[in-house]
Amino acid sequence: MRQQDAHGVTQEILPPPKKMTLEEFLESDLEGYEYVEGEVIPMPAASAEHGIVSARVFLCLGLYVRENQLGEVVTPDTGFQVGERVLKPDIAFISSAQLPDDLSKAFPVPPDLAVEVVSPSDLFRRVIEKAFAYLESGTQMVWIVEPTSQTVRVYRSETPIRVLGINDTLTGEDVVEGFSCQVAQLFE
Repeated sequence: MRQQDAHGVTQEILPPPKKMTLEEFLESDLEGYEYVEGEVIPMPAASAEHGIVSARVFLCLGLYVRENQLGEVVTPDTGFQVGERVLKPDIAFISSAQLPDDLSKAFPVPPDLAVEVVSPSDLFRRVIEKAFAYLESGTQMVWIVEPTSQTVRVYRSETPIRVLGINDTLTGEDVVEGFSCQVAQLFE
């Protein structure tokens, strides 16, 4: 594939190798990819609906976390080492206690809270696999936000899974203490 840079110079852009080690991936500068058990997985562009819902979650959660100095809320370009994977949740919260000193690379720890917003192009099975990968690696809570059904699934472990509808309140429980918002706010 060829692409012109900002100066009009045509350059050959090579796709990343499909296989590499975790260390190679962490040292690379690959944006738009996740790493799962030796494979480099491209992340397709999100839909407009996905972007809007993600932004609403980010704003609600991010403002609360910042105002209460609880840690950081990050965007989907941020990688987290989750076992033998590097995953990029749509939104993630990492508490002040978990923040590493070196912020120049992917987080070497899983987020305290991972949020995945389901896109039309997502395989739901893959989203669920990611949720369990987060939990198995130490993430305390995962929210799966589903724009089509206007629901949020809250995972703390494999069971029980709570499903919240637009008339319910989403809370941070003991992970983001004091946080709450109406589920309807995410989809209005």
